[in-house]
Amino acid sequence: MDEKRKKKLIWQLPFLTLLIVGTILIIRQQHVTPYQKNAGLIFGTTYNITYQSDEDLHKEVLAKLKEVDGALSMFNEKSTITKINNNEDVTPSEMFTDVFQLAQEISQETNGSFDITVAPLVNIWGFGFKKGEEPSKHAIDSLKALIGYQKVGYNGKRIVKKDPRITLDCSAIAKGYGADVVARLLDEKGIKNYLVEIGGEVVTKGISEKRVPWKIGVTKPTEDPTETGDLQTVLNVTDKAMATSGNYRNFYYKGGKKYAHTIDPKTGYPVQHNILSATVLCDECARADAFATAFMVMGLERAKKVLEKNPDLMVYFIYDKNGQNDVWFSPSLKDKILQ
Repeated sequence: MDEKRKKKLIWQLPFLTLLIVGTILIIRQQHVTPYQKNAGLIFGTTYNITYQSDEDLHKEVLAKLKEVDGALSMFNEKSTITKINNNEDVTPSEMFTDVFQLAQEISQETNGSFDITVAPLVNIWGFGFKKGEEPSKHAIDSLKALIGYQKVGYNGKRIVKKDPRITLDCSAIAKGYGADVVARLLDEKGIKNYLVEIGGEVVTKGISEKRVPWKIGVTKPTEDPTETGDLQTVLNVTDKAMATSGNYRNFYYKGGKKYAHTIDPKTGYPVQHNILSATVLCDECARADAFATAFMVMGLERAKKVLEKNPDLMVYFIYDKNGQNDVWFSPSLKDKILQ
């Protein structure tokens, strides 16, 4: 080895040593730093958040969740959405307008299969099924006059409704949005490993306490209430958001086929296709949440056409095929299916 190369190597050794020592310290710190666990109730459901940090951030997490609740929760009498539904003069918060505009975009992309004005129809059918009777055509037609995402808009200052009786319900997107908000908070704190779950909607990053990718099970649809927790599959959802929509124990039969109790906003009646569960993975949980709901309305073939235009979405559908559960999933999801 010539003298010039020797001198160059001698100068490089300290830097290589620092790099190796630094890497070892980072790996050791990752193993030593504990995982915090926060849980509670929000939006009428539960939340469970796990993240690797020396600091317990539950107060800050809860503050963010309450902020989302104050914008979007129909259970909150003082929320922005409640005031809008009551036709009070209110300037919507940035959170509310973000969700409202995303909801409108997805409504357009799905030709109204996702619609935050549909709640009155869902409610009347829900009450009818509980009583064992269908609502009348007259009742449905009366409500349809108040349904339609095109009948509500945002003028830059206020939410404008074409009919004051129109009500908004963001429950099919709020949980996903709340999970996104918490995930952004954890990102801002520099946290590299976490799982945020709100009412079944999930955002993950990094690895779990077991030093492996985050794994989430997809529940198998069943009519038997004693069969709880049976999994159809398990997915690797690391660095992704995931949302599932499905009426797992709420079916009706027609022509020998099984259908989920999902209401089509355009017809006012339950859908007649055989998707029983729609799981969506993408980068934003609010987007996954809304599309999962839309796909339950659209059915398999229409959903596939929407997926062609939205390659960022990966889906796992469980559907009824001649009385038996079958599955269809995006080719891009194949490597994430663990069982």
